[in-house]
Amino acid sequence: MSILVIGSFMMDLVVRAPRVPENGETIIGDSFARYPGGKGANQAVTAARLGKKVTMIGKLGIDEFGNEAINTLNKEGVNTDYMLRDPLHPTGVGSVTLDKNGDNRIIVVPGANAAYHPDELEQVTDLIREAEIIILQLETNLDLVEKAVDLACLYQTPVILNPAPAAKLSDDLLSKITYLTPNESEAEILTGISVNSLNEAEQAGRILLNKGVANVIITLADKGAIIVNDEGTAHVPAFYVEPLDSVAAGDAFNGALGVGLANREPLEKVVRYANAVGALTVTRPGAIPSLPYKQVVEAFITQKEV
Repeated sequence: MSILVIGSFMMDLVVRAPRVPENGETIIGDSFARYPGGKGANQAVTAARLGKKVTMIGKLGIDEFGNEAINTLNKEGVNTDYMLRDPLHPTGVGSVTLDKNGDNRIIVVPGANAAYHPDELEQVTDLIREAEIIILQLETNLDLVEKAVDLACLYQTPVILNPAPAAKLSDDLLSKITYLTPNESEAEILTGISVNSLNEAEQAGRILLNKGVANVIITLADKGAIIVNDEGTAHVPAFYVEPLDSVAAGDAFNGALGVGLANREPLEKVVRYANAVGALTVTRPGAIPSLPYKQVVEAFITQKEV
């Protein structure tokens, strides 16, 4: 096995509008679409499209959206043999509003994602032990994430934790994370540092490093990403593109990060590659439909280097 993703599937219900409405205001939207997504599924599909063997663990409802999730993941080559179905909770949904700049506002209703009990991970300990790397997010219950991290720590399996949606995390949990990948707002919630510059990003990274995180990678949108670890600090610039839809960009970054790390590439090279994958993702609409394939990413990087 290569990459194990433990996390969420959401059916994204996407409205595009000129702007986000003010409180109490109704505006006319431009379009509506439905896309398969969810942070876990997005990360799993990204890694699969980039050429790695991927297994996903999560929980779906016994409903149309759940069936579509399994079909979508299987079509992408993601192993769904360990996905569970819940008769009491529906498949998760995400309500997404996109403005004319491609910026998003998202509300998620976890549904069955939140019904995955930590004890159920005992059925997949072999997967956790054998994985080259595990990718986690926070669209499931935090106790499930903590249990997964404890098992990964027990088996010395590296962990990428994408702390989104943003939440405060205990120092005990942070001390077991190999790669933590917050964006600016998530880094502020975790550290209390407002991240508006590279210097502030480094300060936030140092705080997280002092809490025991081995490697902090703060994503900075069009400023790229900054790496903070015991070896020092490195800024990895972004790739310029014309954004259409920012949904799933962070997930694409994390899936690509997992691929590069599983391939044992140097961290700065891996982050540059992940920046390219995230950049390509924002040029297309939707979550899973926007995720790029390996050949497209390689051609894009080559073109930017000319």
